[in-house]
Amino acid sequence: QVQLVESGGGLVQAGGSLRLSCTASGRTFSRYAMGWFRQAPGKEREFVAAISWIGFTRYADSVKGRFTISKDSAKNTVYLQMNSLKPEDTAVYYCAADFSGSYGPRDYEYDYWGQGTQVTVSS
Repeated sequence: QVQLVESGGGLVQAGGSLRLSCTASGRTFSRYAMGWFRQAPGKEREFVAAISWIGFTRYADSVKGRFTISKDSAKNTVYLQMNSLKPEDTAVYYCAADFSGSYGPRDYEYDYWGQGTQVTVSS
């Protein structure tokens, strides 16, 4: 079993920045991919970014150039640095672990999920 705990969400003005963290505990493995997804009210959950176990990254077009995913394997932690935030980035952000290592954009590929952290961007 793996537990994922997100932190770092909050309220920020448009144009501002936030850094989300997701720390894994329990049965952890070095060779797994991590992803970030988000879900806005009334909308489906959508892919944001993912990172493979060796550091390859993938981003949704809507966040390319503004968000950066990274990880610290020694700390079992993945980060999402979010810059130039827009009101449309407002959502609950979830991290997820994919033990197949595919770091894909489809939520069904991920095996474990965190509880989510709220990000609100005011205009």
